[in-house]
Amino acid sequence: MYLMNFLMYLGVTIPLMIISMALFSVTTPYKEFKILADGDDLDNLRKVSAAKAVAFDLGGKVLGTAILLASAIYHSIDLWDMIVWTMTGTISLIIVYWLFELLTPAIKVRQEIPNGNIAVGIFSFCLSVATGILMASLISY
Repeated sequence: MYLMNFLMYLGVTIPLMIISMALFSVTTPYKEFKILADGDDLDNLRKVSAAKAVAFDLGGKVLGTAILLASAIYHSIDLWDMIVWTMTGTISLIIVYWLFELLTPAIKVRQEIPNGNIAVGIFSFCLSVATGILMASLISY
C-alpha cells in the first residue's frame, strides 16, 4: 500500500516538475537551455556569465516549485489536489517573475539575465524560493 502511494506520487511529481520547467521556459523571452548549453565556452566570459545568471534564475524556480510540491504532497487530500496546488504555485512563480520585471523598471530582467547579470539572476533566485516557501505555507486544511 505505502509503496503504491509512493510510486503514484512519484509518477505524478516528476511530470509536474517537467511541466513547470516547460512553462517557465515558454513564459520567459530568452532560451534558458540554449544559454545554459553555451555557458561552457570559457573563452567567452559573457556566455559564461549569462549561463550563471540563467542557472540561478531557473534553479530558483525549480527549487521554489520543489518546496511547493513537497508541501502539496504533505497537505493534499489526493493526487488531484496536489496537482492543483502545484500548478497554482507554478503560475504564482511565473507571475512573480513578471512582477519583478514590471516593478523594477530600471532593471530589464528579460535583458539582464541573458546578458549575464548574475546579480539579477541571484535576486530572481531568491524571489522564486521565497515565493515557493510562502506558497507552501499557504497550503493547509
